[in-house]
Amino acid sequence: MRVLILRRIVAVVAVAVICSGDGSSATASQAGHTDLPIVSATPAQPLREQVHSLVNVLQSLGSPVPQTVQQNLNLAMTENQDDVQTAGVQRALDVLCLYAVQINPESRVSVALGPAKPLLVQRDWRLFLVKIYNQAGVTAALHVSSPNRIGEAGDARDRWLDIKLYSQRDWVSYAGNDPVPPRDQGLTGLPVEYRILQVYSRDAGIRQARVMFDVGQGTQDLGFRNEATTLFRCATTIPCKIQVADEHGKPSMAMVLIRDSAGRIYPSAVGRLAPDFFFQPQVYRSNAETVSLPAGDYQLTVGRGPEYTTHTEALHVDTTHRSIAVKLSRWIDPSKQGWWSGDHHIHAAGCRHYTNPTAGVKATDMIRSCLGEDLKVGCNLTWGPCFDYQKQFFTGKIDAASVYPYLLRYDVEVSGFGSHESGHLCLLRLQQEIYPGGDSYKHWPKLGLSTLRWAKQQGAVCGPAHSGFGLESGTVELPNYVVPKYNGIGANEYIVDVTHRVPGPDGKLVPAVDFMSTCDTPYSNELNIWYHTLNCGFRTRISGETDFPCISGERVGKGRSYVKLGDKLDFDAWCEGIREGRCYVSDGASHLIDFAVNGVGVGEHKSEVKLNGAASVHVTVNAAGLLSNLAPADVHFDSYWNIEHARVGTSRTIPIELIVNGYPVARQIIVADGKINSLQFDAKIDRSSWIAVRVLGSSHTNPIFVTVGEKPIRASRRSAQWCLDSVEQCWKSKQQFYAVTGETGDAKLAYEHAREAYRAILNACEVD
Repeated sequence: MRVLILRRIVAVVAVAVICSGDGSSATASQAGHTDLPIVSATPAQPLREQVHSLVNVLQSLGSPVPQTVQQNLNLAMTENQDDVQTAGVQRALDVLCLYAVQINPESRVSVALGPAKPLLVQRDWRLFLVKIYNQAGVTAALHVSSPNRIGEAGDARDRWLDIKLYSQRDWVSYAGNDPVPPRDQGLTGLPVEYRILQVYSRDAGIRQARVMFDVGQGTQDLGFRNEATTLFRCATTIPCKIQVADEHGKPSMAMVLIRDSAGRIYPSAVGRLAPDFFFQPQVYRSNAETVSLPAGDYQLTVGRGPEYTTHTEALHVDTTHRSIAVKLSRWIDPSKQGWWSGDHHIHAAGCRHYTNPTAGVKATDMIRSCLGEDLKVGCNLTWGPCFDYQKQFFTGKIDAASVYPYLLRYDVEVSGFGSHESGHLCLLRLQQEIYPGGDSYKHWPKLGLSTLRWAKQQGAVCGPAHSGFGLESGTVELPNYVVPKYNGIGANEYIVDVTHRVPGPDGKLVPAVDFMSTCDTPYSNELNIWYHTLNCGFRTRISGETDFPCISGERVGKGRSYVKLGDKLDFDAWCEGIREGRCYVSDGASHLIDFAVNGVGVGEHKSEVKLNGAASVHVTVNAAGLLSNLAPADVHFDSYWNIEHARVGTSRTIPIELIVNGYPVARQIIVADGKINSLQFDAKIDRSSWIAVRVLGSSHTNPIFVTVGEKPIRASRRSAQWCLDSVEQCWKSKQQFYAVTGETGDAKLAYEHAREAYRAILNACEVD
């Protein structure tokens, strides 16, 4: 009996004992009030990398580390001695730990409470850290479970929480400046590491839960020491009504971002379901819709896209304060002048979107984003992921979820199938959604030109997506003559397709490519290939896109086309305006309205001005932009379209440039204070040329073509040679893909046609 009692005492004491990395012991409080032990044998460099990842992920999940913790981390990182640095990092992060998990040398798991207070929010998620002492060097995955989890067997009243460790599978990682999540395949095997714990409460009030950890079957420690009984306090949430009115006082949908004093966003990004998106900090709420919040003070940010100014309000919530009213204001409204915004490339499935529990989202979810960002046209493109589910929503007309003047239509991006290796294609205004020969996406041709022939026969408006991918040159010089590798998914095969004309709906030949996509890849990559093909006399236009939520999940309409239609919006006419070049592209922060040469507006009379001989032309444009008073950090040249590219120094000014055959020939500086400036330029034209206006990296008009003496545009031998060399490089990169489906013969004919076209243009050019 005495032996049995002694064993029980040892077992109880062992729960509170966690060995440090050098073999010494330290006691961890079961009450969660004392510091956790420090593991001194932890390598500093891997721990630093882990900390950077944790901080970035917590920021993306809407639960940033507190300022004091960040300051302590920054201070610890300055230490030169590894043991001092790792100790400082652990002391900084330990205050966020709800649990400390020990894996002993025999791979047995035990758990103790950490210093973090077990505070939850009703019907929402809270994030904590788990500190893991890994004496066994285990690399298996750490698991968390609880008999109190919703859906477990037993009395439903006791099944009130959900709990899980953060996983890359639950939170999609992506390219760009976004965080790289910690590994979800297993532990690192390092002596100490941290993981993110996500806890959801169905209820309000005081609730108790048993929480268990393990690293696989048989790893639970003796005496149920892998289990921690935790008493949670769950704050009651109160439905808070958000009343939003537009500049006319009419009820409106808007972007709403809510943060508490700790910087946490509400509702939590973790576990969000449509219509709210987990990859965005904001939600979209129509007037009088609600957000559930615990009592307290918040900062409310409300906006409606780049044409509106953003409002920040203080919000106090308690049982007597349950609403707030915000009236929005605009700084510009191009639609009042007949210029209608649209994003020709957004998605309801794939990339960041939900694949579980639904295969993407519905039109009713996507239209909320369009309404909340004041995006008049949203082209919802079905592509590879979830294609067979999403294809049901294609009707060949405006979707029923549209609310005029906000129009949503389903079409197709050839991506994840077919010709996507040679360059993704946006196919707008389709009448049939699926290429002949099947009912899905697996049978499409690899040669992009074959897809374009099919689409153009039904009157579609077509162009390559995210054009700059595969066209990196390493310079922002425009135009430049570096032949890129053509090894991406952008406007790669475009260099061939632009030389082709194919039958339209009436059998008459039309250009195979109508537009090039811009705004969502580095502007120098996009504009360089476009400038060169314009210099060869091809009349491809540009259109603005976001590729939401793949290239950017921030919001729809980061890249936009503003199409001139007059006082009424129509989807087919909007697409036709892109085909005719009756538009400018923009990030929404600068605008180039009513661009005209000798009184001929862009998109009018085929965008063509005829001169009998060399002469001066008169150019007009109404330009505006909006920059904050304070200059932010530099925007790197290979980031996507942003008005900060154009800021002059630290001032609030931007240059408006007149472009002739790819080169700036004149510029005027305006203050980007939201006011419209009526600008005039004069330019001498001595040979057939194209003219445009730009705010470099923020907005760009389509060209107006000035022909002199009825001659075609043959602006540059160097451009023609660049295009010819590019065809050869593209063939080297893409021929392997055509061979897969036996299309090598058709591809050879298509590429040879392009070679002959550029050789003829090269011979006709009189100017280098």
